[in-house]
Amino acid sequence: MDFSLNDEQKMMIDTLRRFIAEELHPLEDALEEQGFLAKEKALAVFNKSKELGLYALNMPAELGGGGLTALDRIICEEQFGHTSDYLIRRAFGNVYEPLLECKGAQVDRWLKPTVQGARTCSIAITEAGAGSDAAGIKTTARKTDAGWVLNGSKCFISDGEWSDFYLVSAKTGDKEISMFMVDKGLPGFTLGKDQKMMGLRGTPHLELYFDDVVLEPVCLLGEQGQGFKLAMGALNVVRLAQVGARAVGKASHVLELMLDYANQRKQFGQKIGDFQMVQQQLADSVIEINAARWLVYQAAWLLDQGVDAREQIAMVKVFAAEMLGKVVDRAVQVFGGMGFCKELPIERYYRDARVYRIFDGTSEIHRTVVARMALKKGAVLFDVHR
Repeated sequence: MDFSLNDEQKMMIDTLRRFIAEELHPLEDALEEQGFLAKEKALAVFNKSKELGLYALNMPAELGGGGLTALDRIICEEQFGHTSDYLIRRAFGNVYEPLLECKGAQVDRWLKPTVQGARTCSIAITEAGAGSDAAGIKTTARKTDAGWVLNGSKCFISDGEWSDFYLVSAKTGDKEISMFMVDKGLPGFTLGKDQKMMGLRGTPHLELYFDDVVLEPVCLLGEQGQGFKLAMGALNVVRLAQVGARAVGKASHVLELMLDYANQRKQFGQKIGDFQMVQQQLADSVIEINAARWLVYQAAWLLDQGVDAREQIAMVKVFAAEMLGKVVDRAVQVFGGMGFCKELPIERYYRDARVYRIFDGTSEIHRTVVARMALKKGAVLFDVHR
């Protein structure tokens, strides 16, 4: 049992930290104020990331990706948490694992261009009546002699405006869900409004509408009826990487700011870091960040061993998301009035953190998953050796 980072992992972290500090942090304030990033700046960030081999790190090397293990990817995702969601997407890509199911003509049409950054996709599962209940979708795909006809709608599709195709889950039978690759611009496919959010400024969250959209047979991803499995596999990775690991990174970033402020700000003739009430908030944050990190790393390690880690990832989703919420809330308190002002980024981190307990399955849903599995499997979920 070795908890140390190897030299390659340390180098990877240093490279990402330097890139984020030099290329992404300078763009954050303007992105927050304007709500968008000029396309030429987004392209410049993408090109620099590609040059350093930082794009699509989760994809196999033979396709042009980083070829990282699950654990190495998670270590990178933790560093991504030190910047804004939109900038992460532009710099490092958002290539979803279900695309690895592409075969034949699909590889050159969708998979390779996405790994290379020539195409961008979003995953479209959520509907107005199907959030945490991904199996409750109403969107349908009816099979025809010419392929499929897609009808329905999706909502809260992250990066929907930027993407040029979508991984869409649809019912292809009473109890059957399949996944389709749907190109933007097809007749009958329209983009709805961008749902403005409390946080995550810059990242669009679109509605999608499908009205008798004709799809070629090649648009079916994987096998018919495999869609729910693909969706859940993708969401599990998202929960671990984009929620769990990034929550740890974001909380670490916020805590560094808290420590600096507590060492500099004086009240009643002494640094506020000398007050025990402030020290408790700092100590609790240090403890919880470390606990969340090792929960995340263990789940990633299990994936690398070929183990089904659904229960561990559910634990990660709850603990890391709620840990982040507590850390940023303490940061607002430590910074006092300045923590509530837009002059400093603390209030932005506070707003951005709130959705972590909601998206990709609420904390309540994941607690239910963990409880049910504990009742079914017993001590194997929490004892060191059973």
